[in-house]
Amino acid sequence: METKKILIVDDEENIVFALQLLLNKAGYQVKSAYNGQTGIEQYNNFKPDVILLDIMMPELDGYETAKQIRALDDKSETKIVFLTAKGTLFDKMKAYENGGDDFIVKPCSNEKILEKVAL
Repeated sequence: METKKILIVDDEENIVFALQLLLNKAGYQVKSAYNGQTGIEQYNNFKPDVILLDIMMPELDGYETAKQIRALDDKSETKIVFLTAKGTLFDKMKAYENGGDDFIVKPCSNEKILEKVAL
């Protein structure tokens, strides 16, 4: 079985670092980006199975990043999981409207993250 590829897009370096450690230890191939534009470029080059995507980022937020990724390839099976501190119903609805498949509110457990990327 091929190793699942995960792309982390978050502007907080400590969160990216912690997620990379967790996911590498769990056997995933991991790439990261610190803003939405780089995330889109990484998506094109890496073709991840799952994207862990923050909402609040400078320049290009997570909503717009997800929307642009979906516009690039509407047949893509890449799963977009929003991982964010913004947990209102409005935030969740907007995430799903822009192409999100799942939603995790930070802070959360490592088990929750592993559960969501495994699906």
